[in-house]
Amino acid sequence: MYLLMFIPRLEKYEAERNTREKQASIAGGFAIKTFQSSLRGSVLLLLWLFASCTGATNSPTGQSTPTTKPMSPPPSTGVSSTIRHYEYVFPDGGMDIYDLDHNFALIQHVNLPTSAGGRGAAVSLPGHMLYIAYGSDSGSGGSQLAYDLVAGTIVWIKHYNHGIDSMAITPDGKTMYMPAGENSGSNLWYVEDAATGNDLGTIQTDQDPHDTVVSVNGSHVYMGPRNRQNTATDLYVADTTTNQITQRIGPFLKGVRPFTVNREETLVYASTTGFLGFQIGSITTGKILYTVPIQGFTCPNNGASDPSHGVSLSPDEKELYVIDSPCSYVHVFDVSGVPTSLPKQVADIKLAHSMSGNEQGCGYDCLKDGWVQHSVDGRFVFVGDSGDVIDTATREVVGFLPSLANTRKMLEIDWQNGVPIATSERQGLGFAKSG
Repeated sequence: MYLLMFIPRLEKYEAERNTREKQASIAGGFAIKTFQSSLRGSVLLLLWLFASCTGATNSPTGQSTPTTKPMSPPPSTGVSSTIRHYEYVFPDGGMDIYDLDHNFALIQHVNLPTSAGGRGAAVSLPGHMLYIAYGSDSGSGGSQLAYDLVAGTIVWIKHYNHGIDSMAITPDGKTMYMPAGENSGSNLWYVEDAATGNDLGTIQTDQDPHDTVVSVNGSHVYMGPRNRQNTATDLYVADTTTNQITQRIGPFLKGVRPFTVNREETLVYASTTGFLGFQIGSITTGKILYTVPIQGFTCPNNGASDPSHGVSLSPDEKELYVIDSPCSYVHVFDVSGVPTSLPKQVADIKLAHSMSGNEQGCGYDCLKDGWVQHSVDGRFVFVGDSGDVIDTATREVVGFLPSLANTRKMLEIDWQNGVPIATSERQGLGFAKSG
């Protein structure tokens, strides 16, 4: 059994915000709500609590669909043509939504059956569907759920006889690419029907499938095997029409860890196991162009196998933000001259909240490895396992998302007219057009 708690939709929040701001104060990013104490209000509250506790059963294997549909949120009364920007954060067992246009206020929490440990998240804009992979990244026991963002309900839950990890979806919302997991010993990515979660086929790469990126135009999927043997490893590229390998990029120093690609699919920026810094590969030639260490920082190892477990390319493709978890810093590189010239380390940002220790409330893989993700418009960079929000104009920490201090799974979803219209996905991808 699992419990879903539904709080009013983002559109409802927007319509009521002006009234609520007059009646509430903001403390630490949480709205202090006021309630009228009337008999009618009490009865309605009791009815709401009763309805929100209505559960849904799911079978231990295969696919399950809730047998009892939870009470839907109230009908939208304030659908706005204004674009609203929200950061979705996924601590194990739930989802928190923060308003980027109003001081990073927490506006919604949803309980989810992901307490076994989240591994990845992806969004289909055409289907207004959010997908979360959770559970085992080795052998069997991986799971995935599909959550309708507009209706506020779980549509299906799928349990697999294989592991799961950080997946990616094609822009048309039809095909999911699911890695078997960094601890699986497998070499397979599973091609899945995003409408059902069913496996349709596989793509074979190197050992221990881990991180996945689908290109902005949806034509290619990029697959980064972790390769726990810690030997030189290639990053694999497949055509999403045929699901056949079309390119191998490398070899990277060791296992491929978080990575990103530019819009024109000419460059890949990747971190690699045991290296403080990143490497740049040519997608065109398949060769490594540059190996770039972080200069001027040496801190005691914090246990992270990848001290730079997070790279994010700015939407205009001029800067790359790179995690330094041992020192609790984020470093900024000017990459506007790549591939002609080397990246330049131009800023070093000290985080306000340390990345040492373990995530609290975590179900699995709890060391604070870190992650970085640009906002869709490039205004902010969100730092997973720290919770800090960096303003990219001033290169200063300007906000804090409490639940992001204890997870590295997050992405932005923007809304307009009652539907999601844009997403950052987990990786900060480049969106600049050539010429």
